[in-house]
Amino acid sequence: MLQSEVAAPRRTLKVGIAGLGVGSAMVIPTIEKMAETELVAAADIRREALEGFVRRYEGRAYESVEQLCSDPDVDVIWVATPNNMHCEHVVMAAEHGKHVVSEKPMALSVEQCERMVNAAERNNVHLLCGHTYSLNPSIQAMRKVVKSGELGRLTAVANWLYSDWLLKPRMPEEVDVNLGGGVVYRHGPHIIDTIRTLGGGMLRSVRGMTGSWMPERGGCPGNFSAYLEFEDGTPATISYNGYGYFNTSDFVWGIGDRMYSMEEAVQVRKALRANQLDVAKAKEEQREATRSGTAGPASGRSGQRAATGNWFGITIVSCERGNIRQSPDGLLIYDDEGMHEVPVAGEGATGVTELREIYAAITEGKPISHDGRWGMATLEVCVAIMQSARERREIMLTHQCPTPD
Repeated sequence: MLQSEVAAPRRTLKVGIAGLGVGSAMVIPTIEKMAETELVAAADIRREALEGFVRRYEGRAYESVEQLCSDPDVDVIWVATPNNMHCEHVVMAAEHGKHVVSEKPMALSVEQCERMVNAAERNNVHLLCGHTYSLNPSIQAMRKVVKSGELGRLTAVANWLYSDWLLKPRMPEEVDVNLGGGVVYRHGPHIIDTIRTLGGGMLRSVRGMTGSWMPERGGCPGNFSAYLEFEDGTPATISYNGYGYFNTSDFVWGIGDRMYSMEEAVQVRKALRANQLDVAKAKEEQREATRSGTAGPASGRSGQRAATGNWFGITIVSCERGNIRQSPDGLLIYDDEGMHEVPVAGEGATGVTELREIYAAITEGKPISHDGRWGMATLEVCVAIMQSARERREIMLTHQCPTPD
């Protein structure tokens, strides 16, 4: 048998994209390069976006998600529509018998998540909560070290992320908290997924506080702090700031969520305050740059390996006999013998991990790690942070589930 025949996938999944924004632009290159997937269709309300999709990918274009769901040739729909539409579109896809990957956040409420999970289970389709960086090989390697017990019991997890989220081009729905705007819904799921993965998933309660200090962005949350407690008493803390003055990538080899240099950030902030920024034009340029791979790198460090993926700030794991954090090539472990680096290999989670998981689930019956119930548990924490900030009290959690291994 020829080598090409040996390497060929048993089946190619036909993928449709719901929403042609930045979220889809980040995953489309992955769909293109994977032998297991084929991009065949897309839906969007913007005519120019659909025309561009047809020119570039020669796929079918639909003006509604319902039309996309009715395409008999589509196996999987990647839902990348605005956050407030995730529930409607995931349920719609499931009712049409399509497997679904939903962008983060899964939805805007636990009740919406329950509708999505029930629709998937009722129609016997797979629901995967995608685009989560806790699937990056380095985070998974951290989890393995913790679970092995070689450093003793897990005692704490801490994450610090300072980004320029509020300075990036933002459409109205992205800065309207009622539509899932602001950093708690937009970046919180990545951090919370990581913390839940490392700590075993079962959080008990949340105490949080948010801040809204940029009126030019509609007063949406731009920073938050949270104290999370696991069922066994292990604490986890998050400190997030998205105003773009300082960036935690300055602490970690230039790797992180950064769009603008310091000089560019100054100019963007001045343009925002003077109401001189053409947001729609800048957003479309960002979509195109992301789709074509010409967007500014998440890391200023040349030769970054895929194992690191994109980092959401600094994540420090504390155990009884040591600490763990990411390095450019894997993990740095600090223990009783000093400090040593453990190399980590693998593909970063920019859609490829999620697509491989749903492919294995459909073709081999393998379980999905970040399924609907996992996504619901993460979303519950986001909602609890917002509620805790409003009511200034601890919020108890009721929809948590353990980290799948």
